[in-house]
Amino acid sequence: SHLSTALTNTRYFALGALLYLPWSGLKVALVVGSILFLVNHGNALVQGQMSRDRWIAAILTYCVPYMVSIHGQHSSHSRK
Repeated sequence: SHLSTALTNTRYFALGALLYLPWSGLKVALVVGSILFLVNHGNALVQGQMSRDRWIAAILTYCVPYMVSIHGQHSSHSRK
């Protein structure tokens, strides 16, 4: 009975974490990615020099903070 309740609570926590982590990661990616985008690509954007390779790098500029945030949060929740 206690084991069943503990497993159910763990499942709800895991589901909540899975739903929360992507939104939190998106917020981090938006803020940190935008700052990094402006630092790394701002001049090229203003000067109209954004090549295909620069746009790919710009997308990665947002992906990396997202993945780091998700990994950090998941690691933190896994240790508890």
